[in-house]
Amino acid sequence: MSYLLRLVVPDRPGVLGAVATALGTAGIDIVSLDVLERGNGIAVDDVVVDLPGDRLPDSLITVVQAVEGVQVESLRPFAGPLDTHRELDLLDALSRGERTPAELLTAELPRVFHSGWAVILDGSGHARPLAPECVVAASEAAPAFVGLTLPWLPLSGPRLLPSDGAWLPERWQEMAIEMMAVPFGTAHAVVLGRSGGPGFRRSELLRLAHLTGIATTVAQLPPA
Repeated sequence: MSYLLRLVVPDRPGVLGAVATALGTAGIDIVSLDVLERGNGIAVDDVVVDLPGDRLPDSLITVVQAVEGVQVESLRPFAGPLDTHRELDLLDALSRGERTPAELLTAELPRVFHSGWAVILDGSGHARPLAPECVVAASEAAPAFVGLTLPWLPLSGPRLLPSDGAWLPERWQEMAIEMMAVPFGTAHAVVLGRSGGPGFRRSELLRLAHLTGIATTVAQLPPA
């Protein structure tokens, strides 16, 4: 089974190599690695690993934290496509125009960001609570936003929507649903979420804003 480890590691040569060696020695394969942030002497990395069936998930924490200075911020099962060219695939699909940008973003962004779901909402003059027609597109796992009052719509800029927000339904808070949102076009918002953490970081928010900006440009291009 695959798991997503979010690691906070000292930003110095050899640390990631030591983590990889520790995992390999324990018979655990690294499938992919994304460096999310670097600064102030630390780095934050997302590592997807394949855990042998006879090993407990907690053993991952024991193995990596045996490397000096390494901390596990979160550990959760990972069932997404295991590839290393997620953003390039999305940009290529956008350029081909086989589906609308909204359809592509909700389908592909979850795997780009190792998240659970994506939804696009129309924030222009929306009724409160949110009406069904305000949900422009959504991935299969997206929760129901219809009927919610969203004080952050219309969205003026990228923002993190942590799981302790007062507007969140009690059930969502119990599930620790972490979200981030960025504007899409003139009135829409792309919302990305995952249950149980880890919380989204500023670097992920900036990446999402960048990719959504490209999709906005593609959506405005004339037909080929």
